[in-house]
Amino acid sequence: MSFPWAKQYQPTTELGKFFDKQLPLPRFIYGALGAGYPTPKNLNYFYNFGVLAGVALVIQIITGVVLGMHYAANTTVAFDSVEHIMRDVNSGWMLRYMHAVGASFFFGVVYVHIFRGLYYGSYKPPREVLWMLGLVIFLLMMATAFMGYVLVWGQMSFWGATVITGLFSAIPVVGSYIQTLLLGGFSPDNATLNRFFSLHYLLPFVIFGVIILHVWALHIPGSNNPTGIAVKTEADTVPFHPYYTAKDFFGLGVYLTIFAAVVFFAPNALGEVDNYIPANPLSTPAHIVPEWYFWPFYAILRAFTVDFFFIPAKLMGVLAMFAAILLLFFLPWLDTSPVRSNSYRPLNRILFWVFVVVALILGVAGGKPAEEPWVRLSQVLTAYYFAHFLIILPLVSRFEKTKPLPNSISEAVLAKYSKRGGPSGGTLAQPAE
Repeated sequence: MSFPWAKQYQPTTELGKFFDKQLPLPRFIYGALGAGYPTPKNLNYFYNFGVLAGVALVIQIITGVVLGMHYAANTTVAFDSVEHIMRDVNSGWMLRYMHAVGASFFFGVVYVHIFRGLYYGSYKPPREVLWMLGLVIFLLMMATAFMGYVLVWGQMSFWGATVITGLFSAIPVVGSYIQTLLLGGFSPDNATLNRFFSLHYLLPFVIFGVIILHVWALHIPGSNNPTGIAVKTEADTVPFHPYYTAKDFFGLGVYLTIFAAVVFFAPNALGEVDNYIPANPLSTPAHIVPEWYFWPFYAILRAFTVDFFFIPAKLMGVLAMFAAILLLFFLPWLDTSPVRSNSYRPLNRILFWVFVVVALILGVAGGKPAEEPWVRLSQVLTAYYFAHFLIILPLVSRFEKTKPLPNSISEAVLAKYSKRGGPSGGTLAQPAE
């Protein structure tokens, strides 16, 4: 969105004028990420996580390309090639750990990014396409992470591929054909590794392309903000640079510090020890479990244990697992409240935190063995998960009594500033030009 008060790019050198005429890339960056992009002045640190997700993807692409130079997609040597990277390639151990830990951090920041969008109503009009593109990125991430996990060709990789691809066999008529197409045969083998390696290498670049569309869709209506109120005047905004670039770099410093600490001191804390055992089709692990970022959906999958008339439990579990994500695409129409932010929706704010707790407990249940009380707990929480979106949220959005909204973003900022001991009236000092 280009506001009337947005600063225009003015090249000051002859070289700058030449490039601005021939290839206006500096103008594009200035208008998208620089001082020419007015942004709501009340964005908090939760809005850093979009940038952090982009940095995480860049780390994954760079480390993944280098790892791909040394990896062999063949069942006889795949596991050994990973050990070769760890032991023989210069700094290979660091690259491998950065890639493995980076996947967990990537999902971590994306989950925070999604929950921030849920809390502040960033899925509401006019940002429906922005929200949907974000969910497409999330689905592509899940596919990429699953296929990358298989490439290690350890025990958990092999049996995880067997279990997850076996889910497609539950689909009537075409299920077995889809499973065979994915695996390239009737069980994970060389064809599986080749397919998964090719797609795992390709999809991050597809994700990068969808992220460009995601950012483009963001700039059409402009950024949402914690109040959920649209920008009205210049007083509601500040230039993205230097205010939010400084804030993003600070957040990036904290992120990279924590990331480095895990890579160098606890790189295997988020992994499975069984994956350091070479894949053995004749020995099934006692407890097959995916990576932690799939646990909530894995718990939903396992929550269905009894056939319902002619529908097998396995099929219902598969449908529920995919529906748990696809349901989010319809969220802009399920939540009909005219108020975006939960800061002004007291009842929905409570229900949001209940939903967060439900999602976290589902994650814990998904990482536990398929036994009581975890199966029963998964069933109860799965029922609540779907009830939250299909029943509770539509009813609350219709009947909830919301708090009065401030007249503008600037008014909300001033009110918050005065509570902290600032001046009770007037306007905040404007930054020097």
